[in-house]
Amino acid sequence: MQISLSEARFDSPAVRALLAEWDGENRAANPSFSAGGGSTVESSDFAAPQGVFLVAAAGATPIGCGGLRHLSSTTGEVKRLFVTRAARGGGVGRALLDALEERAPGLGFTCLRLDTGAGDPGVLALLRAANYQPIPDYNGNPYARYWFEKQLPAP
Repeated sequence: MQISLSEARFDSPAVRALLAEWDGENRAANPSFSAGGGSTVESSDFAAPQGVFLVAAAGATPIGCGGLRHLSSTTGEVKRLFVTRAARGGGVGRALLDALEERAPGLGFTCLRLDTGAGDPGVLALLRAANYQPIPDYNGNPYARYWFEKQLPAP
C-alpha cells in the first residue's frame, strides 16, 4: 500500500474523524472508556515547537495518525497512534512511528515514552520490533496496561 505522511493540526477534520474511530474501538473494548482516553491532550500539545501531529493517507483517504508532545525538555510522548482497521498490517503504524522518531530530535527529545491498552496484539509486536522497552507506569492512565520507553540515538 502506498501511503503519504503529512503534518496536520490536531483539531483538523481528518484527525477528528480518525480519533472518533479510535474512541469507538476503545469503547467497544472497554465500555467504561471515556471519550479522549485516559490522558487529556490539547491541540497546543502538538503545535510547534512543543510537538507535532502526523496523518497517514492512502491517496486522499486518511488511514492513520499519531503525535508527539513534550513530557520534559528531553522526553517526548507518543500519543494517539492509530491505524484504521482496514489499513492494519500494511506497515502504516511502523511508518508513523518511524516518522515521529525522526522528528523527535528536532523537538529536543532524546527519549520517547508511550502507553497502550494493547487490545490489539499487533501493537505490542510493533513496539517490541521498534525497540521500545517496558517501563513502570509513568502517567497513571487508567486505560493503559503497558508503558514503554525508547532512548533515541544521539544526533
